[in-house]
Amino acid sequence: MMLHIPGVLSREQVAAMRRQLDASDWVDGRKTVGAQGAQVKQNRQLAEGSPMAQELGATVLAALASSPLFFAAALPLRTCPPLFNCYAGGEQYGNHVDGAMRRVAASGQWLRTDVSSTLFLSDPEEYEGGELTVVDAYGEHEVKLPAGDLIVYPSTSIHRVAAVTRGARICSFFWTQSMVRDDMRRSMLLELDQTIQSLRAQLGDCTELLSLTAHYHNLLRQWSEV
Repeated sequence: MMLHIPGVLSREQVAAMRRQLDASDWVDGRKTVGAQGAQVKQNRQLAEGSPMAQELGATVLAALASSPLFFAAALPLRTCPPLFNCYAGGEQYGNHVDGAMRRVAASGQWLRTDVSSTLFLSDPEEYEGGELTVVDAYGEHEVKLPAGDLIVYPSTSIHRVAAVTRGARICSFFWTQSMVRDDMRRSMLLELDQTIQSLRAQLGDCTELLSLTAHYHNLLRQWSEV
């Protein structure tokens, strides 16, 4: 399941982040990948664990906590501290799949990567190229969103970032361990949740809606690994 979540950050929040990121010192992005990823990765990142990365990451996590749609889609158990990257001057990231496990440096805790997220901090007109392409059973899907918008997709997907030939593509990216490991089950729960919300807005609470809500929570109870 791929899902576009608009307006996770406000325009004011994006502008404040960009002022800090545009004045930051970037490091080689290959520091955060394994040997296979390093062969196809060409970008720069904000140093993981730096004071700026921690400050901006906290802002992103607070915004996610205020997004009902992100919660419904990802059903987050734990989310890695967000990272920040920059592509410019032909930099790109070839086809790759995210590692299944990621160690959170601050805690030493391992996190299973179920859901990958990219939060765009550059508007599409600021750069050429830089499309995120996610490959699944239905083909290839290109993504290039307004600043402040988020794309979530299964971490099991092969994906890539096209070369940026003009301007700079700046994003935050992070991984989430979900309460529900299986992507198909998460998709079903999201669709059921959104149907319940739509019917409640149209009809108000009723016996049938209570039954649907009970089915949602019983499925979540059955499928959750918490």
